[in-house]
Amino acid sequence: MLRLIKRRSAKVGLPPGTLVHVGEESAREVKITRIAYDEAHFEQDGAATMDACLPLKGGQGATWIDVDGIHQVNILEQLGECLGIHSLVLEDILNTDQRPKLDVFDDYLFIVLKVFRYDEPGSGMEVEQISLILGAGFLVSFQEKPGDVFDPIRERIRIGKGRIRKMRVDYLAYALVDAIVDHYFVVLEQIAEKIELLEEELVADPTPETLQTIHDLKRDLIFLRKSVWPLREVIGGLERGESPLIGESIDIYLRDVYDHTIQVIDTLETFRDMVSGMLDMYLSSVSNRMNEVMKLLTIIATIFIPLTLIAGIYGMNFRYMPELEWPWGYPMVWLVMLGIAVLMLVYFRGKRWL
Repeated sequence: MLRLIKRRSAKVGLPPGTLVHVGEESAREVKITRIAYDEAHFEQDGAATMDACLPLKGGQGATWIDVDGIHQVNILEQLGECLGIHSLVLEDILNTDQRPKLDVFDDYLFIVLKVFRYDEPGSGMEVEQISLILGAGFLVSFQEKPGDVFDPIRERIRIGKGRIRKMRVDYLAYALVDAIVDHYFVVLEQIAEKIELLEEELVADPTPETLQTIHDLKRDLIFLRKSVWPLREVIGGLERGESPLIGESIDIYLRDVYDHTIQVIDTLETFRDMVSGMLDMYLSSVSNRMNEVMKLLTIIATIFIPLTLIAGIYGMNFRYMPELEWPWGYPMVWLVMLGIAVLMLVYFRGKRWL
C-alpha cells in the first residue's frame, strides 16, 4: 500500500511553502535535459544546472526542460528563483502524493498528472507523478523515476515528424498529456488480461491466493480511478482556454484527449464492476464447494444411520436374542446392512443427490 500512498508525516507542522521531498528516497543524481527546437532547427543536450537551460526560455521556438528526479530540493529552489515560480507550486512538485490538477497563474500553468505502469509480469502497479510547468515559449517537466512514456515525442521532435515542430509549446504540453492518457490504455490492457486469467481460475479452481489477487486488482483500480477522474477537470480546464498560453489551435486535440479520458473512465468502471462480481463469484464458489462437501458427508451419515441402528440392536448383549444362536445370523445381518446401503445409494442417485 505504501508504494501507492506516500508518507506525508515529514510535512506536519511546517509552514506553507516549505520545500520537503515526499516520496521515494534516491541516491542517484538528478538529470536535466534541454530540448530546443523550431520548424528548422533542433538541439538537445544535458545540463548540470538549471541556469544552463533557462536563458532559452524566452527565445524563438520552444524549449523543453526535462528534470529526471525531484529529490534534490536545491534544484527546485533554483528553478523557482529563475522562473518566478511560487513556493507553493514547488512544494506541490516535491509532494508526490498530489491529485491531478491544473493551476492557472498569470505567467505559467502548473499541471500535475499520474502515470501508472506494471514494470514486471506479476508485479504490483507502480505510480509516478509527472509535473508540468508551461510558460511562454518553454515547458518544464518533472519526473520521479528514470524512464517515461515520452520517448515517442522526443523522437518526433528529433526527426521533425508531424506538426509538433511547427506548433507552439502549448502543443508540446498537449502531446505530453496525450502520451500519458494513451499509456492508461496500455495499463488497462494488462488489467484486462489479469481479469481474464482470474475468471478462468475462478471457474476452474479458486484458491485463497485468487482472493488476494482480486483484492490487489481492486485496489489498483481504485487508485487508477482516483487519478483519472480529476484528469477530466485538468483537460477540461485546458480546453476552456482559461489562459492565453493555450491557443485555440489545439482545442480540437484537447477534445480528443478528453474523449480518450472518458473512454478510460468508462473502462475503469466496467472493470471495477467485473472485479466486484468476481469477488461475489469467489465467495459463491467457496460456498458451493462447502455445500458439496456437506452434502457428501450428510449422505454418508444418512447411509450409516440404519446400519448403526442394526449394529446397536445386536450389540446390546441381551441373553435371549433368537438370532444370536442362528448359524446364519451373522452373514444375514451383513447382507441386510449391505442391501440397505445399496438401496439408499440407488435412491440418492435417482434423486440426483449424487
